[in-house]
Amino acid sequence: MDLFGRMDSTHESDRALVTSWAATLTGRVLDAGCGPGQWTDFLAQRGLAVSGIDLVPEFVERARDQYPDLSFEVGGFEALDVEADSLGGVLSWYSLIHHHPQDIETPLAEFARVIRPGGGLLVGFFEGASVEAFDHAATTGYRWPVGELSQVLVTAGFDVIETHTRTGSGYRPHGAITASRRSGE
Repeated sequence: MDLFGRMDSTHESDRALVTSWAATLTGRVLDAGCGPGQWTDFLAQRGLAVSGIDLVPEFVERARDQYPDLSFEVGGFEALDVEADSLGGVLSWYSLIHHHPQDIETPLAEFARVIRPGGGLLVGFFEGASVEAFDHAATTGYRWPVGELSQVLVTAGFDVIETHTRTGSGYRPHGAITASRRSGE
């Protein structure tokens, strides 16, 4: 747990991507699946009004202890207690990986409900040649091909802006998708 939750243990290209995405946002932002809060704090340091939500009470407790000026709640993001069209963006950094592929539309539809038209979504995930399960420290995780997850985002009401992949020794292949909530969805 020492390395987990520290920004200096994240890849520099991830920090650059989140920084550039954050610069496009206005309004409140939700870190969905915030874990111990390091990305929530990272976004707050960039001037965003951000809060975090996570299913794991121990993560939320740690986030509250480490970042007492920020708001963190225990909960899922399949039914958020947030008004429709009220958020400027949602960061979902490796938090959708635990949703079964048949159920992933539910949180994405909820993100589309709460993000205002034109607002941003950034999804980080483990990338693979096909949708497949793998053992993860918390619970089963799923890899996604970038193109296939992009299509799911489009179906949920988002326009895909750009996609990213990264591979290398020492870590699993990484994917990221930035998207914008379509108007009229």
